[in-house]
Amino acid sequence: MPSVTTPSADSLLQHRAFVAFWFARIASGFGFQMLSVAVGWQIYAITGRAFDLGLIGLVQFVPSLLLALPAGHVADQFERRRVVLLGQVVEWIAIVLLAGMSLAHGIHEIGILLLLFVIGIAKAFEFPALQSMLPALVPAAILPRAMAVSASAGQAAMIMGPALGGFLYVAGPGVVYSVCGALYLISVALMGRLRYEQAPPKREPATLKTLFAGVHFIRARKDVLGVISLDLFAVLLGGATALLPIFAKDILHTGPWGLGLLRAAPAMGALLMSVWLARHNLQQRVGAIMFASVAGFGLATLVFAVSTTLWLSLAALFALGAFDMVSMVIRGALVQLDTPDDMRGRVSAVNAIFINTSNQLGEFESGMLAAWVGAVGATVIGGIGTLVVVGLWMGMFPTLRLRQRLHVEAAAPDRPAADTL
Repeated sequence: MPSVTTPSADSLLQHRAFVAFWFARIASGFGFQMLSVAVGWQIYAITGRAFDLGLIGLVQFVPSLLLALPAGHVADQFERRRVVLLGQVVEWIAIVLLAGMSLAHGIHEIGILLLLFVIGIAKAFEFPALQSMLPALVPAAILPRAMAVSASAGQAAMIMGPALGGFLYVAGPGVVYSVCGALYLISVALMGRLRYEQAPPKREPATLKTLFAGVHFIRARKDVLGVISLDLFAVLLGGATALLPIFAKDILHTGPWGLGLLRAAPAMGALLMSVWLARHNLQQRVGAIMFASVAGFGLATLVFAVSTTLWLSLAALFALGAFDMVSMVIRGALVQLDTPDDMRGRVSAVNAIFINTSNQLGEFESGMLAAWVGAVGATVIGGIGTLVVVGLWMGMFPTLRLRQRLHVEAAAPDRPAADTL
């Protein structure tokens, strides 16, 4: 992967707003991962029904899907830092209520699900505003590195947050929620002090035209459409991680400890790759690198599918996570840089719909296919399908395949120049 090390003059540490943003992401990310573990354990302990565990995902997915377009409109109409702050304050209040009711032993399943639904609504508005803030915190030239460092915060939270939450749960769910609340309070304080300059947005009434402006923008920009749709179909087909319990028990013949390693392997690969990307800028042939990374994701899925040894499966999942991180950073930076600032909220909201849909439907597709052809067959089909999608998309989006740089200074015939922040 062609790259050059960025000089120290472009150090991300020199951008205090980004540093505050990163620490806020770490705090809220750890808090949310710990919250997810505690909620699952607590609801299952109360009801003993596996079906109720599925409701946890449902009450968070529904608002993210239904409110995505209005949330994108809000992110483009109001000061984004305040939108993020309001969302996190609402989430903090819900977490404090969870902690208080748990410590007072007055909590029940419906109460937990209702508070999770409130958190889902707040996160639906927080996400596009948070994503749209990042290009204003660093120069465009080092945005890919900033995105890699930002992603590393999420990966670190995914790896260590659940373990920390499980450890603290020994003292009771109220203790976990209290720590989560403290972490969210830190995030709110950091966001509140963050010096973020955004040009005053042009206020427009919420009409069907403004709500769907992000959809129309993506359809008119071939590179952006190619990037977002590639992510949708690649994740939809390559959802091997949903079948990890089957592979751990029936194919690799390992126990819960092995399943834990399998779940951690993709996140570890992604984390280490994000650290590398944070120190290097991808300067040439970014389109080809992105397609190669998605193809590598598909190949790693195939290796995992046919593996019968734990070490090879771990290596394949590690590579899968690393390849996914490369393509994710390129895709994310390209979308942000090709989108004017006044459209970033709505475009991020549409992107969120694609991401949430691909993750949720990917797990469903893998489960249904595994029921028909077995876990190995389903994963093989998914890996081959990912490679087919890469081949088709390279032919359908030639300008994306031939794209040299993330940041385009001059407008291409079918794409406006990206704003320089």
